[in-house]
Amino acid sequence: MPKSSGSVRALSIGALRGAIRAVAALPEAVQRLIAGKPIEIDDQRLYTEVQMALRLLNTLPESEDLSLAQAREQTEGAALLLGLNTPVGQVRNIAIPTRAGSVGARVYINDPAAPVEAAVVYFHGGGWVVGGLDSADSVCRYIAAQVNVAVISVDYRLAPEHRFPAGLEDAIDAYKWVRAQQQWGEVVVVAGDSAGGTLSAAVCAETLDVGAPDYQLLFYPATDLSRKRRSYELFGEGFFLTSSKMDWYRERYLSDPEQATDPRVSPLLAELAGHPPAHVVVAGFDVLRDEGLAYANKLEAAGTPVTRQIAAGHVHAFVNVLGVGKTGRRELGIAVDALRAGVAAIRRSRIES
Repeated sequence: MPKSSGSVRALSIGALRGAIRAVAALPEAVQRLIAGKPIEIDDQRLYTEVQMALRLLNTLPESEDLSLAQAREQTEGAALLLGLNTPVGQVRNIAIPTRAGSVGARVYINDPAAPVEAAVVYFHGGGWVVGGLDSADSVCRYIAAQVNVAVISVDYRLAPEHRFPAGLEDAIDAYKWVRAQQQWGEVVVVAGDSAGGTLSAAVCAETLDVGAPDYQLLFYPATDLSRKRRSYELFGEGFFLTSSKMDWYRERYLSDPEQATDPRVSPLLAELAGHPPAHVVVAGFDVLRDEGLAYANKLEAAGTPVTRQIAAGHVHAFVNVLGVGKTGRRELGIAVDALRAGVAAIRRSRIES
């Protein structure tokens, strides 16, 4: 597919948002006529509004067909245009010191005049190559507005300029810095979507001996880059995150293919005993579905309390497009309820002890 200029891409994404919003507001019977015959795979049915949106989203150029700068611009632009700008009392940018210098971060607090119950250190998705504070803005705003927490979104370094383990080191250092702060209380959660979910899981493993997170909220994490499971065969084409796009990310993130078996890259290959409680969310029509569920199962087998959420009719990245349709907000609401309950349980156990 030929590469287009930034202005043309911005225009196409803007038109895309209007089209998706328009069809999302239609009655489901009309949506079904537009979407066509229901797509059913592996005893799952794609949500009607998602099937319609995919017909439009699949017109965008793939990351593999763009320059790195264009791919990053498209990711940020799509997230800003398709996200939900939930009002939050305070949003401010800060810098967090790291072993390599510092990284930018964005803090979301719904009521800055009242104490929060926990800090949520959030790592954005984008295959360790694209994405940033803006692409995670919608989900961070939603979490901060719905739960009495401070959300600290971390702008970790991206590949290929900074290959593994640079982004993970930033994530670990940012988590440790937040943990050391007094202003957001003693309960610290790690959370993230896709590559950010991977980083969250790796942070848990890498900080067990120095004070691991109290809870982990993982949205469709990539937990094993060393192999492709059955969900790659089922959903490798046509459902937003493709098998070839994962290959593109992997090639830019790792400097050596052998690094895929490193537990810091593939948390499913790590020893998981002693990890904090988790809520693991997977999308039904996602190449990463099976490894996300395998990670939840292994956590549970290691003695970690785990809740699972399968957004059976959704595709990858649905928490980033909350501004269109209803199903994404519904699924995120379920995850936020789990986060709220998890934080409450941790606080209650500390009071009782």
